[in-house]
Amino acid sequence: MSCGRLRHTVSGWHPVLIHIPVLCKMHPATYLCLDLKLHYLQVFYQNIFSISAMFKVFLCLPALFSLIAQCTEECAHGRCVSPDTCQCEPGWGGLDCSSGCESGHWGPHCSNRCQCKNGALCNPITGACVCTDGYQGWRCEDQCEPGYYGKGCQLQCQCLNGATCHHETGECICAPGYMGPICGERCPSGSHGPQCEQRCPCQNGGTCHHITGECSCPAGWTGSVCAQPCPFGKYGINCSKECSCRNGGLCDHITGQCQCMAGYSGHRCQEECPVGTYGPQCALHCDCQNGAKCYHINGACLCDTGFKGPHCQDRFCPPGLYGLICDKYCPCNATNTLSCHPLTGECLCTAGWTGLYCNETCPPGYYGEGCTPVPQNVCARPCIFVTKCRSVFLFFSCHPLTGECLCTAGWTGLYCNETCPPGYYGEGCSVQCQCNNGADCHSLTGACICAPGYTNDDCSQTCPPRLYGTNCTSTCHCHNQASCSPIDGSCICKEGWQGVDCSILCSSGTWGLSCNQTCLCANGAACDPIDGSCTCTSGWRGERCQQPFCPPGFYGHRCSQSCPQCVHSTGPCHHVTGHCECLAGFFGSLCNQVCPSGKYGKACAEICLCTNNGTCNPIDGSCQCFPGWTGDDCSQICPIGQWGPDCLNSCNCHNGAQCSAYDGECRCSLGWTGLYCTQRCPSGFYGRDCAEVCRCQNGADCDHITGQCACRTGFIGTNCEQKCPPGTFGYGCQQLCECMNNATCDYVTGTCYCSPGYKGIRCDQAALVMEELNPYTKISPSLGSERQSAGAVMGIIFLLLIIMAMLSLFVWFRQRQRDKGREMPSVSYTPALRVTNTDYSLSGENLL
Repeated sequence: MSCGRLRHTVSGWHPVLIHIPVLCKMHPATYLCLDLKLHYLQVFYQNIFSISAMFKVFLCLPALFSLIAQCTEECAHGRCVSPDTCQCEPGWGGLDCSSGCESGHWGPHCSNRCQCKNGALCNPITGACVCTDGYQGWRCEDQCEPGYYGKGCQLQCQCLNGATCHHETGECICAPGYMGPICGERCPSGSHGPQCEQRCPCQNGGTCHHITGECSCPAGWTGSVCAQPCPFGKYGINCSKECSCRNGGLCDHITGQCQCMAGYSGHRCQEECPVGTYGPQCALHCDCQNGAKCYHINGACLCDTGFKGPHCQDRFCPPGLYGLICDKYCPCNATNTLSCHPLTGECLCTAGWTGLYCNETCPPGYYGEGCTPVPQNVCARPCIFVTKCRSVFLFFSCHPLTGECLCTAGWTGLYCNETCPPGYYGEGCSVQCQCNNGADCHSLTGACICAPGYTNDDCSQTCPPRLYGTNCTSTCHCHNQASCSPIDGSCICKEGWQGVDCSILCSSGTWGLSCNQTCLCANGAACDPIDGSCTCTSGWRGERCQQPFCPPGFYGHRCSQSCPQCVHSTGPCHHVTGHCECLAGFFGSLCNQVCPSGKYGKACAEICLCTNNGTCNPIDGSCQCFPGWTGDDCSQICPIGQWGPDCLNSCNCHNGAQCSAYDGECRCSLGWTGLYCTQRCPSGFYGRDCAEVCRCQNGADCDHITGQCACRTGFIGTNCEQKCPPGTFGYGCQQLCECMNNATCDYVTGTCYCSPGYKGIRCDQAALVMEELNPYTKISPSLGSERQSAGAVMGIIFLLLIIMAMLSLFVWFRQRQRDKGREMPSVSYTPALRVTNTDYSLSGENLL
């Protein structure tokens, strides 16, 4: 009995190594083939070969004529796919698939390495990760999102003011500037930064920001720690105001008040000192005489012509004389004259006198030095003050010589029309008031006029309770025991109340003074608007009602019922209802069912967005893409040059070949073949898949890409089928023959073959001379000897070629026999090779 021969049709992208048994003898009892020999043949693409159906490692079934792999050890959790090779089910490994995957591995043959991070456990079958507290994600590579912590990242953080919550324990990590268990308190004054450990460096009354420590400087100060006064010309908050002082006046860096230079006065130092004064604040009086002008800055006297001395007190001329050389006598009335001008002799009269020589009295309506006219309705004898000099009385005394108004108690000013300045009263406004709390005092009597909110003779007491305003005459309208401002009657609410009259309770979620504190009660507990204490709902306890009333594992009335066995839940069960609270990705009464395909998240309420056969993580909806795809939703094909799961593998295709994003298979470009497209098409083939047959003739080379023929020397034409036309030779037939006298030109080398009677390289020399001709043959002796020599050379060359061919054949045959002796039966398995259109059929031939 013998096994039939199978016909094996192979087609694919790459070369296939075919094992062809020459002879198979059948063992009568075991039906196994003996004395197996193999031939090896490298083939390209579609070819049909006859293969013996019997290998030593296969069981031959004559009825089915098929090949079935046989494993020595039974595959416990898998199947036998090739001799002594098991393909294990996911979660099992070992030669016979009997060993469970070790920690850190999963899948068939435990060949996949777990990608779980941060101490997460890995499912040996699916590779799914079971995250530890504080982590989430397909590989548990992500910490809980901000604001959540604990198992499954289901617990909500209670931290305030931008504090971060530890993803495992929920402990609050305060942001800079805050402190306390839940970071609800600002850093105390004088400290700032992380954990309020940094001391504020602000100087000169600057305040420190509780987070950054940045100093807010008071008016007049600047710099990082408020140590520098405002620069010259600036003052106020942030040194933002421009000084307006003139004439070199200095500006106070805090208030902007001008400190004038000597000789100037006024709010902006814009005025020179009044006549007769000089120096700082114009406080010094000039001492210049004889009409000399006083310099307003330093008080220097500018003497008129004819006078000299520091105060211009000395005349150039002796008393009684004047003129350029003091040769004239003064004509003035000595009794009524103050002085005689030393240069002009002009008389300066005493008060009440006038005239060229000071011998006439002032006319009516004039008075004093120079007989100044009395202003209309201004002090005159008798002094009756109607318009200018004003007071509570109509009659005053008026200075008889100067005409100045003499004011009564409580009044001041040039015309006695101004009351005493604040804080003073009485005669000459010289008595200081004794009033408190910003009260004004009567300029005449000194009686106190209290500011709103104060009372008593000296305004030292505040208004009685529930009264406010001027003289404490208004009644407060505050509710709920709120206090009332004695000044304007505004209400200062107690804790838990708000509104203009403190009649409105704090809104839900707030409490305390001005309702500016946030309630921290959890699980629907009510918050007291006064002190923020929590009133827990049923089933909760603790200061913030964050702790279940029942201990873990129990629920119901008096915690008498035990929780069911919740599998994938946030805890044993809800302490009130007993329901299992499922983690994201699971559902069911016991949380033991994974979300159905296309769903994920809490209560499986979210819809997966994975495309292109991507697998959706039931927990967070992240996509595990099918090989060849990438992106959050697996909508993007692998970038050029990458392939496989997550596009992690790099393509190894060459010569412009395209790489399959799925399995990295190379699709060769024109003219190339091989597993990685590194081999040119074999001789005689070209084009796509090397499927085109070259048509080049006469030994021409065929381009492996285009199939274009590269003709050898002496040939032309599309397929190099034509010899060079007569008269041409060489590569491309581009060279012209130079043979003469009808000689034949070699189309390859251009060598001239001379006609009878000629010789030479170009056959341009006559070969016969009449007197040298043999009278019998009529042939030149030299021509005969040349023909004999050429024939001998050609014979030797032909003999050498035959000897070399026989030697090559003998060496090839010996090498072939030696290789056959070393060949052993084998079966090759190449999982990476794709073979399509495989057909097995009986040939009808039997081997004995």
